Amino acid sequence: MKKVCWIAGIIAAGLGVAGIAQANPGGIGRISFEQLDSNGDGRLTKDEMAARGQARFAKADANGDGMLTADEMMAQGRVKMEQRINRLIEKRDANGDGMLSLEEMRANNVGDRLFARVDTDGDGAVTVEEFAAAKAKWRMHRAGKPATE
Repeated sequence: MKKVCWIAGIIAAGLGVAGIAQANPGGIGRISFEQLDSNGDGRLTKDEMAARGQARFAKADANGDGMLTADEMMAQGRVKMEQRINRLIEKRDANGDGMLSLEEMRANNVGDRLFARVDTDGDGAVTVEEFAAAKAKWRMHRAGKPATE
């Protein structure tokens, strides 16, 4: 139980600290500056960012007890996942049938672009070294540190 509470605390802290980060790739791209600037003064303060984190926490806290249970976090995660899936279908469903075919998934293939970024020498194959370098760069990015080229 202590471990669950500790994990919930870490997540809650993350919600507060990363108020601009959405639970999706490119999170800051999904919210406008004006949405974050709650008082409209053209500047973002730590208080405004904390308020966003508190609002996200409150939204996830379904029973309003000030604590996040694993079920509440899972429910919030399902909501976010459903939103992402709906956006993906909306974006890629070329024929409008509400489903994605393999061809629709492959169109504008992000995987090809990612592979090209990892295959730094452009020879069409990723070596162990290229893979390790990409992984290290990804870890640095996730840690909020500038990547070295």
